[in-house]
Amino acid sequence: MAKNKKNVPENDSFKSVESALSRAENFIETNQKAFMYGLGGVLVLVLLVIGYFKLIREPRIQEAWSEAYKAEFYFERDSFNLALNGDWAYPGFLEIIDNYGRTPMGNAAKYYAGVCYMRLGDFEAAIDMLEDFKSKDPMVGAMAVCLIGDANMELGNMDDALEYYLKAAEKADNEFLSPIFLMKAGRTCELLGDNKQALELYQRIDKEYYETPQQQEIEKYIKRVEMKL
Repeated sequence: MAKNKKNVPENDSFKSVESALSRAENFIETNQKAFMYGLGGVLVLVLLVIGYFKLIREPRIQEAWSEAYKAEFYFERDSFNLALNGDWAYPGFLEIIDNYGRTPMGNAAKYYAGVCYMRLGDFEAAIDMLEDFKSKDPMVGAMAVCLIGDANMELGNMDDALEYYLKAAEKADNEFLSPIFLMKAGRTCELLGDNKQALELYQRIDKEYYETPQQQEIEKYIKRVEMKL
């Protein structure tokens, strides 16, 4: 009798599993078309994404670099107007931005265009271009930020210039660029009459960037500001 009692729940358990499997099979059979359509939709989406990158995105990136060749040529030779606007045969950086703005070259063209505007004396346009430029490289990104500071300085916006110089120093965070930007910030503080902050910046160069060209001549700036204070 005990043996039969043990078999009853075991048989019920198997029946429950079989019933669940049967229901699942019936559900799959009933909805087989829906499953297939869903799987097909996912597959089509994946193929579309792959096709976009392989057939459209990558060729467009290569095309952008090819189109910018002449603009870079003019830029390297300080022909900034031609680099910016192009000639009768080749596009300049502005056209590259319009046509390929979402490509790496389109983004780089914003930096090039910002420098061109700086050299041509259009500082507001330079700021607009450089603010749109994006870079994950800390040195390139810091240079762009510093140029925005320079453009603001040319426009007489010294408070804004100081802000960008300090941002550039923090963004660069290296012994090559940071002391240069801090020196610009210190001199801007002096022009603003904030000799206390200027002294702090000069002392920071002296302590944190030892044996850099800026540190080697910083003593005279420190003494000058101390005399003002």
